[in-house]
Amino acid sequence: MKFDSILSEIDGFGKFQIKLVLIQMLSRITLPCHFLLNNFMAAVPSHHCNITALDDGGIFGNLTQEQKLVVGIPAERDGAPSSCQMFSNPQYQHLSGSNSSEDTFTVQCQNGWVYDNSTFKSTLATEWDLVCSRKGMNKATATIFFLGVMVGAPLFGFLSDRFGRRKLLLVSYLSSMMFAVLSAFSPSYIMFVIMRFFTGMSLAGISIISIVLNVEWFGIEHRTFSGVIISLDWTLGNWFLVGIAYCINEFRMLILAATSPLILAVMAWRYLPESARWLLANGKADAAHHYIMKCAEMNNRTKCMDAITPMVHFSIDETTDKKYTIVDLFKTPNIRKLSICSGIVWYGVAFTYYGISLNITGFGLNPYLTQFIFASIEMPMKIGVYVFLEKVGRKPGEMGALLLTGLCLFINIFVGKDRWIIRTVVAVLGKALSEASFTIMFLFTTEFFPTVVRQNGLGYTSFLARLGVSISPLIMLLEDVWHLLPAVTYCTVAIGSGLVTSLLPETLNTRLPELIEDIEKPRIIQSTLQGQVGYEKQ
Repeated sequence: MKFDSILSEIDGFGKFQIKLVLIQMLSRITLPCHFLLNNFMAAVPSHHCNITALDDGGIFGNLTQEQKLVVGIPAERDGAPSSCQMFSNPQYQHLSGSNSSEDTFTVQCQNGWVYDNSTFKSTLATEWDLVCSRKGMNKATATIFFLGVMVGAPLFGFLSDRFGRRKLLLVSYLSSMMFAVLSAFSPSYIMFVIMRFFTGMSLAGISIISIVLNVEWFGIEHRTFSGVIISLDWTLGNWFLVGIAYCINEFRMLILAATSPLILAVMAWRYLPESARWLLANGKADAAHHYIMKCAEMNNRTKCMDAITPMVHFSIDETTDKKYTIVDLFKTPNIRKLSICSGIVWYGVAFTYYGISLNITGFGLNPYLTQFIFASIEMPMKIGVYVFLEKVGRKPGEMGALLLTGLCLFINIFVGKDRWIIRTVVAVLGKALSEASFTIMFLFTTEFFPTVVRQNGLGYTSFLARLGVSISPLIMLLEDVWHLLPAVTYCTVAIGSGLVTSLLPETLNTRLPELIEDIEKPRIIQSTLQGQVGYEKQ
């Protein structure tokens, strides 16, 4: 008998599973705080050149601040002072309304910038003057962070498949806290981005290990619920981020506040179980039986244990001592196709999601309000996702979410920025659909990869996803080439990855595969809705 049958005997959704979800919520709400931190930490407030050097000891010193800006800084088309240029000499004729360009020479800012601190007291941009010719360095902080996530995903995937889920979660907790604190107190830009790289690498472990540990403890009929309910941690984390960012407008303290839930996560780690499914797949019978007994006791199913013990040994007979690596994802035809297609889809999902999420200032609203709206729309969308996945399936849900996200991005290409209400409504809908595609794909991925390579599979797909995320912030720099090019790029990737989803197998109401052989041959489908057993070729 398979492990899913064991879970059905001891209750695949009881107090044990609820405790597991609640404990992991403490660490998972930190993920959106760090992944979307650049929306506030790297915000660029209004700024203009520091023109104190133009004070010639005469008329300039007697002018008001507004008059100094008029004579010292050229105006943009909208009348606002230029952010990156200043006059080489005071242009007093501008005070009388004359716009004569004779002897008017503009230069790049010579003595730094003056920033509007009304919204943000300090950000990366104000700390190290990452504006104008250095604005790419500001965008690069997000890219470098996600490069760390990209490296950490396959690393922690491999290590947790080799050494277990529970131990590597603790490593992720401790290393995430250490590198986050070091980044908060970094005295230089170089040290800061290096510490952010390692913070991202460490957080990748929490991201991929926690969701797999949850799914592996839920029964077939509750897997959809488990995938959706754990994704709500992201929504809660989004709200938490908005709250702390609104109260803390200094980026160093904001990093520490965003990391603080991990202190509670470390304290609660001792109550986390190891994955019994992983223990059985790796021949650790006694440890697996220990956790199965704990689950049965907490779920009030101890009477079933006498019947379950032989089943556990039956499952162990099917295990192997082979150590699997990421290479095994490409050795045989079915899993190779699965790995390639899921990698492409994950790249598109993450690229599009963060393309929308990291551009909250592009819709004409206050960044706190935009972030709050983006977070709030996720809750009803995820309820809808749960109903859809239970009734229709994963593949049509993922495909539909990506294609509709692409449609929203396409519509916004033709909506002018002056129509900010329409742009915001379409963007919020696109963000919700993009979040839906993320939620579905996480659940989808944990279901079609076998237990022996599940963390490797999730690590590999997360690697490609974070590659997409790393590139996504830099796409906004393409607006200097053509102002619509970023939107066209995001739209194209969303639609393309949605079409590739059609090549993935449906996993609704199927047993989780344990070995690679389970997807290289016809495998039994357990239909929980109709109570029938059939066969499916992957």
